[in-house]
Amino acid sequence: MSPAATRRRSRRCVLSTLSLLLAGSITATGLAQATPAPSGKHHDLDPRISSIMDKPAYRHARWGLFQQDPESGEVTHSRNADQFFIPGSAAKLFSVSGAWSTLGGGHRFVTPVRAVGKRRGSTLKGDLDLVAQGDLTLGGRTRANGSVAYTDIDHTYANDVPGATLTPQNPLAGINRLARQVRASGIRHVDGDVVVDPRLFRPDVTLDPTPRPLIINDNVIDLLTTPGRRAGQPARLDWRPKVAPYRVTSTVRTVAAGKPTDIKVRSSADGTRIRLSGIIAARSAPVLRVSDIEDPNAFGRTALIQALEKAGVQVRAKTVGPNPTGRLPHSYRGAPKVARYTSPPFAQYARLIFKVSHNLGANLGICLMAVHAGSNDCQDGFPVLAKFLDRAHVDRKAVQLADGRGGNPNDRATPRALAQILTYWQHTSEARRFREALPVLGVDGSLADNCRRCPARGKVFAKPGTFAGGDELNNRLAVGGDTLAGYLETRPGHYDVFFVGANGASARDIQGLLGILNDMADIAAYLQRNAARRR
Repeated sequence: MSPAATRRRSRRCVLSTLSLLLAGSITATGLAQATPAPSGKHHDLDPRISSIMDKPAYRHARWGLFQQDPESGEVTHSRNADQFFIPGSAAKLFSVSGAWSTLGGGHRFVTPVRAVGKRRGSTLKGDLDLVAQGDLTLGGRTRANGSVAYTDIDHTYANDVPGATLTPQNPLAGINRLARQVRASGIRHVDGDVVVDPRLFRPDVTLDPTPRPLIINDNVIDLLTTPGRRAGQPARLDWRPKVAPYRVTSTVRTVAAGKPTDIKVRSSADGTRIRLSGIIAARSAPVLRVSDIEDPNAFGRTALIQALEKAGVQVRAKTVGPNPTGRLPHSYRGAPKVARYTSPPFAQYARLIFKVSHNLGANLGICLMAVHAGSNDCQDGFPVLAKFLDRAHVDRKAVQLADGRGGNPNDRATPRALAQILTYWQHTSEARRFREALPVLGVDGSLADNCRRCPARGKVFAKPGTFAGGDELNNRLAVGGDTLAGYLETRPGHYDVFFVGANGASARDIQGLLGILNDMADIAAYLQRNAARRR
């Protein structure tokens, strides 16, 4: 491969990574590396912040900065506060807030299985219908204490972001629980079919990734490769969830320790045949990849039939096949619930979405707001969000959104508007739960590896966002937007709201981009320390 082709491939990989809009776990450059240096352009700022803003990466960039005490209204910093910025995943502050307020932080999704037909002893002459309710995890991440598990780099990013890991929970936990409940209801035989009812809302492909009413394991197959004991040996493969007719094969081989790891995933058009190829370095950590579930409804139907059979319920219909939605009734009146799975509260899902920048979950919130308004068209969630922003005293004209994740090229927000949504939550009874749902600097989520030993560690709660792609003309990365918005603890129990971001930066490569993300975290840390000293 020519050097030019290699560079193009590298930029395409980076573009794919960044299209996820994950401001991922970044190794901090360290506050000590930002050398204090006075700047003529930023004379009103801490010189350490000025020195960051004057770096070559920002020569053509526009900076935004805003910091305010939400109690007194005092503004400490305001730079381009009323100008539009590309927010990246910081846009999730709006969409998740809207869903949280609309559904309620305590809202739980109750997914039922209905018995459609007549019971004759232990036999159901009819169908079992799993009525999907838009539950984001369906038990696949739920801990024993009812909280939702996550890792700092989520498995949904595994093909693009190094270091993604799995949570230990069984992704089929909710399905298995439903199957056991069906058995406990007295049903032993189903003389009919199992059907997933996906009519809660229509999938909207303009939302990418596209939410579905039924979501199992984020609608992906996890593929975990472990190196052999020495170079030349085949790598070991494990995958989950194991549902027919999905089959996974691997030709990945082990190479010498210290060599690069390169694992590719290919799948058939229907997604059921998955093949891994490439190399993995000996003595390296297991490497995670994922493959999309192309038909979540058929997948869920088969998963439930397999779980029913394991629980001791025989189903007459074939285990593998299309989801027969033509059999669904117009109404479930008279069709009893024979099982139901109840989710953790929505605030736990919001925490997951914020901590790992969960794109599917953020887009799902738009669809759930539409359902709350009585519509199955996800686009009808935006008027619900608009009304919420009005009630929250957010200047709605200072926000542009075409999705929930912050991935649409038209998404825009002003620093002041982001501060307004953050201020809204500070005046609610759920202020602490909302604030602690955000990534915490140096502690967890997508800020876990920033500023781990600096004085501001644990005192900045914020949502990062990145929007970038390839600049083919100059053989570099164009960073459309890099932002960070959240709270600064200025003294125990008191928090300023803040925004820092740059639009129009550039980076030579992925390391340069990571440096930009570190710069945002460093600026937030300086803002926190300065505010704490003033108080």
